[in-house]
Amino acid sequence: MFLNRIYYGILYFIVLIYEIIKTTIDTSMRSITGKIDPVIVDIKTELERPISQTILVNSIVLTPGTLPIDMDSEKQIIRVAVISPRDENEINPFEPYIKKMLE
Repeated sequence: MFLNRIYYGILYFIVLIYEIIKTTIDTSMRSITGKIDPVIVDIKTELERPISQTILVNSIVLTPGTLPIDMDSEKQIIRVAVISPRDENEINPFEPYIKKMLE
């Protein structure tokens, strides 16, 4: 069980670094070309523990082009402002790893 959590913690860190690099390039290109169409997206999360939700929100903050605006812990909804319309899975690829790591 403990080794399983460490394994998913390492995978989470790798995915986080990959997403930061990927979205940095995407946001830079959108800024240069002017293809910016900001929207606000509500993301439903399955994470129940406040620490898991906080780590998810902080992960979203670290990826360029996304900014969490509000987090409702009871309803498990995170409101995120994004630089361009994206699929919910593109904004939140971290949840499966956080869930297996902390819940």
